[in-house]
Amino acid sequence: MLKGTTAINIFFGIVALFLMWKLFSALEMELLTEILGAFISVGLVALIIIFQPEIRQFLLALGTPTFFNKYGKKFRFLKLLETSVNFGIDPVIVACKMMGEIKQGALIVITKQNELKQFVDTGDTIDAAISTSLIENIFFKNSPMHDGAIIITNNRIVAAKCILPVSKQKLSNSAGLRHRAAMGITEISDCVAIVVSEETGNISYSSKGNMNYTITLSELHEALTTELNISTEKA
Repeated sequence: MLKGTTAINIFFGIVALFLMWKLFSALEMELLTEILGAFISVGLVALIIIFQPEIRQFLLALGTPTFFNKYGKKFRFLKLLETSVNFGIDPVIVACKMMGEIKQGALIVITKQNELKQFVDTGDTIDAAISTSLIENIFFKNSPMHDGAIIITNNRIVAAKCILPVSKQKLSNSAGLRHRAAMGITEISDCVAIVVSEETGNISYSSKGNMNYTITLSELHEALTTELNISTEKA
């Protein structure tokens, strides 16, 4: 996990410092042993401070599908965290169909275990039942809430106009900021993000930090059914 970061150099430096301390102690070099011992005695606090970005990134990634895919064989027990979701597919799929036909851009995030409250707080609270007309009205071009994403949790639209982190990965030339935000949020959480392109009207979805471009409605239905672990129903 440290490979390719500046933290790996710091790690090797700490290891070298520890080995020097042991060497000086074995050679009975008391002054140097005392000096290095003072550093070692506060080693845990120093490690937390030095590796704060890496520790934060690890804790943020822990429990996400991306982490499962990369380290799943080593941490099989973490798969027990995966849960099913109470979610109605039809209104979202119909809304995506209608918005795609008129090239109305949209970004829809469906949460699973992680409810993304820190990103919900960046938007406007709605807390309304899912409906096709509500989704279309939110993303209507003249609507004050059409920018940003809507976040759906427990079969309710909890917020709109939410600001999401963007992915730093290289995307298709046809992808826009909505696609980058969809990938960004699925890289750090277990949610599913749906994008309707404002330029082409094509529907895409992102999960586990991967983007699936230009999918059909039936493919979207199948993807949501699989990703959210819900019973099969007709769209």
